[in-house]
Amino acid sequence: MERVCKFLKDAGTYYLATVEGDQPRVRPFGTAHIFEGRLYIQTGKAKPVSKQLMANPKAEICAFHNGTWLRVAGELVEDDRVEARKSMLDAYPSLRKMYDENDGNTQVFYFKNATATFSSFTSAPETIEF
Repeated sequence: MERVCKFLKDAGTYYLATVEGDQPRVRPFGTAHIFEGRLYIQTGKAKPVSKQLMANPKAEICAFHNGTWLRVAGELVEDDRVEARKSMLDAYPSLRKMYDENDGNTQVFYFKNATATFSSFTSAPETIEF
C-alpha cells in the first residue's frame, strides 16, 4: 500500500472515477494519504463526488507517471472521525486554505477491498490487494 501511495504522490494528479446513476464521472484529484494502515483520499461534502460515493462506494482511480500507470479499484468508505480528517489535512497543509477538520465539509474516504494494478507497455502487470 505504501508503494501505491508513493506512486500517487509522485504522479501529483490522479483521476477518480465514480458513477452517477448510469453515467460515469471522472475528475482530477491529488490527495493520497496512509492513516492507520489504510489508503485515504479527501474531498468536500458539498461536491457532487461526495454524493456519488455515498450513493455508490465503488470507485477507481488511475494515475500515470514515468511510463507506468496505476489503477486502484475498490470501495471508498467514509471515515467521519476528526482524527482521520486532521491527519489528512496535516499531510496536505495547503488544503487548510479551503478545509478544516471541524468545518462540517471536509470528508475523507479510505479504500476497502482494493486492487491496485501497476502496468506499462514494457512489463507484465503487477497487482497488489489491500
